[in-house]
Amino acid sequence: MDDVSRLIGAVERSPLLAPILLAWERIALPDCWLVAGALAQTVWNDRFGYAPDRGIADIDIVYFDPDDLSERAEAHEAARIRALFSDIPAWLDVKNQARVHLWYPGRFGYAIAPYDNTARAIATFPTTATSIGIRPGPGGIEVEAPFGLSDLMSATVRPNKTQVSREVYEAKVGRWQTLWPELAVMRWDD
Repeated sequence: MDDVSRLIGAVERSPLLAPILLAWERIALPDCWLVAGALAQTVWNDRFGYAPDRGIADIDIVYFDPDDLSERAEAHEAARIRALFSDIPAWLDVKNQARVHLWYPGRFGYAIAPYDNTARAIATFPTTATSIGIRPGPGGIEVEAPFGLSDLMSATVRPNKTQVSREVYEAKVGRWQTLWPELAVMRWDD
């Protein structure tokens, strides 16, 4: 079985993620993807034989709407999607990637350039194993994985230094290691 099939299989078995993909058309946001930690954590839970929801505190859904960069519009979409999936016992974190550059300096202490699309944003996520997105497409599940799937499938956590700071990476890794001690974690300096 190839890596894409293994990823899709783990997601389809997930009581948290499968319902979202099955109702994807109801999300109805431009350039929208299910991304990051919840995907990786679902694969790790599947690989290590843990409960499918172990350690999944939130589910990231990202989209790209350059026509409305307001915080109000993003909050409206987030509330709408949370209402659609109110039976899912995890926080749905919905973010417009077209506006990340507006709040990033206040949260992380340095400016970033605006993204051109969601794929560009995914390529900056903190680890290679979480720089991934999926969504239903005309031919099945589409996968956006700028660093490939080998780190994700081998349970290797490696920093993606494109944008993340050492402190953010190490904080994520510290939390993950307590939940998935089987992970092979690369140090920042490796």
